[in-house]
Amino acid sequence: MNKTNPKLAGEELRLPTDLRKALAASRVAKAQWSGLTPIARRDFISWIDSAKQLETRRRRIEKARSMLAAGKRRPCCYSIVSLNLYTALAATPMAKAQWSDLTPIERRDFISWMDSAKQPEAHRRRIEKACVMLAAGKRRP
Repeated sequence: MNKTNPKLAGEELRLPTDLRKALAASRVAKAQWSGLTPIARRDFISWIDSAKQLETRRRRIEKARSMLAAGKRRPCCYSIVSLNLYTALAATPMAKAQWSDLTPIERRDFISWMDSAKQPEAHRRRIEKACVMLAAGKRRP
């Protein structure tokens, strides 16, 4: 287990206080949250934490609460980043910096391209290639 970065190790992330309060206000959403896998929880927390403005964060927390109360188990409009990609980005600081600057659509394009590989080895190679492209400043695969 990687103790320095829980996102990379698949460990449970700390539940942000504002999200904890929102879940406490809805017994159904809180029960649904309790049933989520650590990766699904990470996806919700990452989606909320990726908001750049406080108002966007508030909207996402409310949307997360309503999605959970409706039985949803993943954020609706958030591209899921695999653990392998997180690990590769962490090992390549320039790629990680470029990834942080991408729009959600640009990130989705990269993820779709990587996930379209049929074989695990091809997927791994695409992750490596994506890191090289990102480090070089590319915004699209």
